[in-house]
Amino acid sequence: MTSILAATVILLRHGPGGVPELLMVERDSKLAFAGGALVFPGGRIDEADIATARNPDLAFGFETLDDTDAAARIACAREALEETGVLLTFGPAPDPVSLAEARAMLSEGPDSAEACTFAALLAGLGHKVSAARFLPFARWEPPLAAPIKRRFDTLFYLADAEQTASAAISPDGNEAVAIHWSTAQAVLDRAAKGEAALVFPTQCNLERLAQYATIEALMTATAAMAPPYIQPEIVTRDGEPWITIPEGKDYPVTAGRISSLRRE
Repeated sequence: MTSILAATVILLRHGPGGVPELLMVERDSKLAFAGGALVFPGGRIDEADIATARNPDLAFGFETLDDTDAAARIACAREALEETGVLLTFGPAPDPVSLAEARAMLSEGPDSAEACTFAALLAGLGHKVSAARFLPFARWEPPLAAPIKRRFDTLFYLADAEQTASAAISPDGNEAVAIHWSTAQAVLDRAAKGEAALVFPTQCNLERLAQYATIEALMTATAAMAPPYIQPEIVTRDGEPWITIPEGKDYPVTAGRISSLRRE
């Protein structure tokens, strides 16, 4: 089965004492993929996203990026606005009413129209997306042997959410039913207590993020390495199926029993 290209953005801000906080999204429990789980904002990459990336009136800094990377960064900006209200673009201060209306159009339209609507939104606001705003963090693709219904080949990025054109955060009420800022460790602790649901890639990325005491340390370490490609493998240990990810990729936990993990 062919994987669907997707992009996810990990929105960061300084919490008390400088500890990184992440903007987590709770997905509607009725959704087919990751229903009810806590995730980072994200969604499918659309063909129109690359057109936006290559339009100098709408974006800058994309010239040296390949099409997939360029389109993924545009998708991150689009999904952050749609799901959370965070506008990761540069331009004049937007009129709150006009921005709310544009965001509603993103949420209400079909998936295939979102990228075109976002391009029109940028043009209307006089805003541009900067490629440098998004720092590549990882790329995840499901195991070849995994019997899952939807295979997403997902590019993850870090983004500073403190310097935003608009940060009047709220869930879109469609895919996102709640959003909140939290440290990575706090989310993991909630999941361990059964108070929150996490899919396997989100759990692994939270474990990686929780290693860093400051945003600066996280950004520096991430920039110093190529974004790892992670394709988990399903293996048998002591007669029980486990899922593993490659060692040496900055992920502190690299294996878990499938029976104790959620994959979609």
